[in-house]
Amino acid sequence: MIVLYTSPGCASCRKVKKFLKENDLEFIEKNIITLPLNEVELRHLIQRSENGTSDIISTRSKIIRESDIDIDSMSLNELIRFIQTNPTVLRRPIIVSNRNFQVGYDEEEIEMFLPRKIREVAAKGCEEDCENFPYCGHWRNEEEEIITESR
Repeated sequence: MIVLYTSPGCASCRKVKKFLKENDLEFIEKNIITLPLNEVELRHLIQRSENGTSDIISTRSKIIRESDIDIDSMSLNELIRFIQTNPTVLRRPIIVSNRNFQVGYDEEEIEMFLPRKIREVAAKGCEEDCENFPYCGHWRNEEEEIITESR
């Protein structure tokens, strides 16, 4: 199952939701503003991120800039309490599944959330009469349009 951490008014969050819906991927959306993350969720996100807090915390957020807060000097427990009190410091969207973790919307990287079989079929390409075309053909067509437009 995919868990999508979002906030209101986030354009990247809307793009991710659209991608997940268009590809019939089941997901749970968690609005970090209306339903703040608990300690277990935050520990999980920090552990899953490759570069620790720099992957999930926006150092450009207003609260960090104006308060001159040093995230790196905080203990893990202090950091968790800080995020719970100030959820807007989290980068968004955060997309998590059993195998994948992504922060932000990246058109190419988000495809890692597609099941492997669909990615393999899409890589091979297919014609409109192929039973898999509804899943992969439109990506190939969109890529071809982009290439044609850039010439």
